[in-house]
Amino acid sequence: MDRLTQMATFVKAVETGSFSAAADDLNLSPQLVGKQVKMLEQHLGVSLLNRTTRRQSLTDFGQAFYQRAKVILADMQAAESLAAVTRGVPSGRLRINAPVTFGMHTLSPRLLEYMLKYPQVSVDLTLSNELVDVVDDGYDVVFRIGELSSSGLKALTLAPYRLVLCAAPSYLAQRPPITNPWQLQQHECLGFAYSDGRSWWSFDGPEGRIDVPITSRLTINQGDPLLAAAVAGLGIVLQPLELVRNALQAGTLVTLLPQYPVPTSPMHALYAPDKRLTPKLRSFLDFAIEAFAHRS
Repeated sequence: MDRLTQMATFVKAVETGSFSAAADDLNLSPQLVGKQVKMLEQHLGVSLLNRTTRRQSLTDFGQAFYQRAKVILADMQAAESLAAVTRGVPSGRLRINAPVTFGMHTLSPRLLEYMLKYPQVSVDLTLSNELVDVVDDGYDVVFRIGELSSSGLKALTLAPYRLVLCAAPSYLAQRPPITNPWQLQQHECLGFAYSDGRSWWSFDGPEGRIDVPITSRLTINQGDPLLAAAVAGLGIVLQPLELVRNALQAGTLVTLLPQYPVPTSPMHALYAPDKRLTPKLRSFLDFAIEAFAHRS
């Protein structure tokens, strides 16, 4: 069996945390993943993983081998990319990371267009609201919402990210009217765990920026369950337009305080400054500009 394949399977098992998770990502059976790792250990003559019925962990040698294997696999991918550059045809695996709501409701539907246009490109898309390291985590492109810190990464500026304040008519019918942001302190506000939005909400008023402290009985780290809670009448939600758009159109949610717009957040696609602009990367950056530089 190809040693590089065994090495790639081992790296995937380490990064996903289990043989079964690696099998899902690689479209293999857990038994075959385990067999490939065992064959690699037999070839090396040393154990890479400590395995029990409940968990797995790297041996000291396994940790060192894992770090070296990642470099070897990255070098192999770079070598394959050189061939792609020579051919001038976008091809190979493109690793992308994006925030969950944007990734599910905006990026994923448009990504199908990209893959149909470039059939020789395969995509590994990870959705997470955690900050990741573009270089160390091996991503080609990372979408990021919010102000950028100084990182040395190249940033492609996309359309600002819009948030909307809204609630269900059933909730509003039972509570005092809301005519200004300060009144939100007397209401049930649904908090989003991965932002400052779990403790305060900001608005642009006639006299400038308004920061309103909020308290939340319910705080969730994903937008979709917050949307469901808002539609059910549990409280007021501040979420991206792309998430609540259908509910607003259906009337199950209504917009609040339109005279106090929520400030937009900058959005960028980041990639490493020394990343070779292979046809696959260049084609995806061009696609991102076309798809997300101007959004309504």
